[in-house]
Amino acid sequence: MRSALRWGLILLALVLTIVVISVGGQYLLGGRGSSEVATGAIETSTLERSLIGIYLNIRRNDIETPASDDSTAVVFSINPGETAATIGPRLQREGLIKDAQLFLWLVRYRGVDAQLEAGEYELRPSMTIGEIVEALQHGRLREVSVTIPEGKRAEEVAALLEERGLVDSEVFMSLVGSGAFVHDFLSDHPDEAPSSLEGFLFPETYRIPVDYDATQLLDLMLTTFGERFTPERRQLAAQKGWTIYEVVTLASIVEREAVIPEERPIIAGVYLNRLEQGMYLQSDPTVQYALGYQEDTGQWWKIPMSLEEDVPFDSLYNTYLYPGLPQGPICSPGLASLQAVLEPAETAYLFFFSKFDGSHAFAETYEEHLRNQELYQGQ
Repeated sequence: MRSALRWGLILLALVLTIVVISVGGQYLLGGRGSSEVATGAIETSTLERSLIGIYLNIRRNDIETPASDDSTAVVFSINPGETAATIGPRLQREGLIKDAQLFLWLVRYRGVDAQLEAGEYELRPSMTIGEIVEALQHGRLREVSVTIPEGKRAEEVAALLEERGLVDSEVFMSLVGSGAFVHDFLSDHPDEAPSSLEGFLFPETYRIPVDYDATQLLDLMLTTFGERFTPERRQLAAQKGWTIYEVVTLASIVEREAVIPEERPIIAGVYLNRLEQGMYLQSDPTVQYALGYQEDTGQWWKIPMSLEEDVPFDSLYNTYLYPGLPQGPICSPGLASLQAVLEPAETAYLFFFSKFDGSHAFAETYEEHLRNQELYQGQ
């Protein structure tokens, strides 16, 4: 009698399994067909899998309910060769799921144990078990968000990236000066200019995989520059008879001079007027770049700068001593400064002087410029 009851229950379970799989199986399989499930790493008998299916359907509400409503990201690592049997308990200990055994049954039913990839993941307690199982199949490494500000020289970018634990600054700077990167916009780099990527480390907010090395990171920045300096901008430069290298060089000076966005095209216009008339650019930031790191202040840009002591500093970057553009960019300019050089303001200004509030007083003549100095000096 007991034996007959036992087989009757088994038969009932099989019938129920057929109904469950026919009606709701696609949910449990995550949209996969039965032939795909059969390729899973953990093989189960038809009866066992059917019973697991019934069990999961009974606990469907638990599968769809997250451990909590906390959306705080948790970094979760899977080691190479690790399986659901050890992953589940760790997920439970970290509060990402409530039931490690339920996680194991779901992974086994879907046949995806072999697809739980090693790597780092950002998971949240507010994710359901099903969402976590899906997330762990894609092998996405954790990313770090880093913003590279406009107007920073390469050494400052290297230091920022090292602070975030992404690169060794010395390795990064060695690559910056190596000339080892090949991008079409670098092809007009003058032979006499330093072999450096200065100016082309495009200012942007990047999401960087934690396993990127310095070479990959630099290539990402260069690729971003190539995307931002669009064919339309390249055409504008060509129409003006400028190389991309020259545009970036002048834009880097505009970036260091301009504080107020609307003044960028005006400042670019001033420098272009001076170049056209054969005047020295006389840009303070070019001297600051040439002076380099200041041990006493721990800064790369000397502020304040002494006209008597610092302007005589001999360097091809010093636009007080050498005519034309400096021998290369002095920082990485943002898109607004690049655009200001390509589309400068139509102006007769040849001079500008800081009002010490971020804005500048512009002048067409040297006499007017001297009056501006008397008006704003020492404010």
